[in-house]
Amino acid sequence: MSADRSHPSAGGLWLCNAGAEEARPVPSPLPRVQREGLTGQTEWRSGSFFRHRFSLGPLDNSSGRMTWRPQYRSSKFRHVFGKAATKEGCFDSVPITCCVQDNNFCAVNPRFLAVITECAGGGSFLVLSVHHTGKVDPHQPRVSGHKGKVLDVKWNPFNDYCIASCSEDTTVKVWEIPPHGVFKNITTPWKELQGHSRRVGLVEWHPTANNILFSTAYDYQIMVWNLDCPEQVIKNPVRTISHHPDVVLSMSFNTDGTLLATSCKDRKVRLMDARSGTVLQEGNCKAHRAHKALILGNMKMLVTSGTSRWNDRQIALWDMDDLSVPLLQENMDGSSGVLFPFYDPDTHMLYLVGKGDCNIRYYEISSEKPYLHYLTEYRSHLPQKGMGVMPKRGLDVSSCEVFRFYKLVTTKNLIEPLSMIVPRRSEAYQEDIYPMTASNRPALTAEEWLSGIVKGPVLMSLKPGSQVEEPVTDLSKAYGNSLGSPRTPSHPGMLQLSYNIQDQLKTKERNQDSALSAGDGGHLSISNGEDLAFCSSPKTENELRLKFHKQQEEIRRLVELLNQRDVRIKQLELEIKNTKNTQPPSSL
Repeated sequence: MSADRSHPSAGGLWLCNAGAEEARPVPSPLPRVQREGLTGQTEWRSGSFFRHRFSLGPLDNSSGRMTWRPQYRSSKFRHVFGKAATKEGCFDSVPITCCVQDNNFCAVNPRFLAVITECAGGGSFLVLSVHHTGKVDPHQPRVSGHKGKVLDVKWNPFNDYCIASCSEDTTVKVWEIPPHGVFKNITTPWKELQGHSRRVGLVEWHPTANNILFSTAYDYQIMVWNLDCPEQVIKNPVRTISHHPDVVLSMSFNTDGTLLATSCKDRKVRLMDARSGTVLQEGNCKAHRAHKALILGNMKMLVTSGTSRWNDRQIALWDMDDLSVPLLQENMDGSSGVLFPFYDPDTHMLYLVGKGDCNIRYYEISSEKPYLHYLTEYRSHLPQKGMGVMPKRGLDVSSCEVFRFYKLVTTKNLIEPLSMIVPRRSEAYQEDIYPMTASNRPALTAEEWLSGIVKGPVLMSLKPGSQVEEPVTDLSKAYGNSLGSPRTPSHPGMLQLSYNIQDQLKTKERNQDSALSAGDGGHLSISNGEDLAFCSSPKTENELRLKFHKQQEEIRRLVELLNQRDVRIKQLELEIKNTKNTQPPSSL
């Protein structure tokens, strides 16, 4: 073989196999070629997402030919797949909003699902229990206190019964949800925030400080609100950020809440101090127009989704210490829907959800080049309008679920839960895919955060039996300290009914104690955990629905307890089997 075919030349790239008679040419030119002497890495793309890598090894001393050696990146999340819920596990007949705002229109926590709905006059949203799936009653009570369309809703990360909403009526309202759900229309909010002069498009809760809320509107301002005050109507925010010359399209915090990243309609990405509002970094790339910005946890990187100069959908990865030039730009496709990025800091997985698309792409992020590693995508036949994301503490760890979406399908008035699952054979708890994650306990109070104290989030383990117990144990704690505030409750009937039930339970316990202490052989009739003396038939529809939901919650809790016991039994059986296998055979 001639010497000019032993390595890459100007006329093209030649690959030689030690067992081949002739050198095999690779068609040239390739879209991207990187070479480092005789050893390098060649990369080409098929479509937009598939990547294949191979390395050109050193020359074989015996034959003078280069070897072809494939390289594969090992990852425990390579085979993550999406599993959609069955029809019985979906929420059907939901009147999802027809608003064209580029928001998610849905918010989820381990107890409730909130979705913005279409209504005639004013704005409203539904609050449904995540466990009560199926067809939704068309007359289901709603939260309907806004005078304009609701544009965004967000649950308080530290209180599963508190939700914030913003609307075209220029206000932000914070609502209290009864522990057993919404049984009548709620029209009076716990707090009403008045400060914006135009419609409010986004709200975000601070990730570590309790009762700190950020809002942005079409008046180009970001306002910071402290909800720990006795007034029901708050007109003066604690801080106003006015660095944006146009509409703010997205807001994102880092893990400890010290940094705030925003994307604006002026194509610039800004990184600022969340407490003072000082701009620390400002990025503007002519080849990338950012629509959504998302901070990738503690990796000191920022991802933006938007469009390229040719109007192709594109994502860009930025170094938070230098926003002058992006680290990476990746073109997606030519669709027009906005890309919503979702990031899981525990698995370092990035999910890209396109508005109007039928697929979800997911990647793995690393701190070293090439930073972005494409895994695969989930495909379906139903286009999504928005997405809700379940917090980590609400996932099913027994099935190795690492992420859960709630997909809004307007064409069928459907909300479809979608679980992202790591395939594992063992049914034991997988500690390698469930590290310590953020809990529902705040690290700071509002006053501590405003005074300058910085703390990371309070962490918890997802292992069954070691979870951080919920700080909300009764109604007074479920509403923070709001029950003592001078205001008119938005649901006096439900509060009074809950108080009556609590009084009955206390009376039942006292009667049981007195009967046991008497020792006269008296018989206590118990049915479903309640004394028959207090199990009177419900007289109203709300009482009947309340008792039904209590029974469903008890059944679900018992099923979860049985599943945990079964998993523990299998773990013990496996340990016994391993112990027997490791013991040396007894001498005869």
